[in-house]
Amino acid sequence: MAAALLLTGCNRGDHPQQIAETAPDFTIQDGSQSVRLSQFRGKVVVLNFWATWCAPCIDELPSLQALQRARPDVQVLAVSIDDDPAAYAKFLKQYDMSILSIRTGMEGANLKYGSVRPPETFLIDRGGMIRRKFIGPQQWTNPEILGYLQKIS
Repeated sequence: MAAALLLTGCNRGDHPQQIAETAPDFTIQDGSQSVRLSQFRGKVVVLNFWATWCAPCIDELPSLQALQRARPDVQVLAVSIDDDPAAYAKFLKQYDMSILSIRTGMEGANLKYGSVRPPETFLIDRGGMIRRKFIGPQQWTNPEILGYLQKIS
């Protein structure tokens, strides 16, 4: 059981790391959709790396969607590391994703952030600086996180 938790990215601590470095820019082309991180400069970005095969990621998605509804001035960007485009497309339809999501694959933008075991989330301020890194699923509408997002907005 413990080995399974470690392999799925669980049990890695839930205290956010403080970081003050420029967020690596990336462009992801996924079918006809293209997203460049720097296009959101001027907005706070919640950059979430996730996968359809990651149970904690799936559990976290409703909270990310609630955050996007509560704070439309904050851009939630969910980057899937799924290698299978068909599984990803099926998941999006099944779960009616209401946040911006794009697929990069396991060897994509996530590697610029050192993110290989989802879910991992980076809070990026309006100037493009990474302010926090969260490892593991979070409750994105909790008052502490909302307060921090307000502080960096």
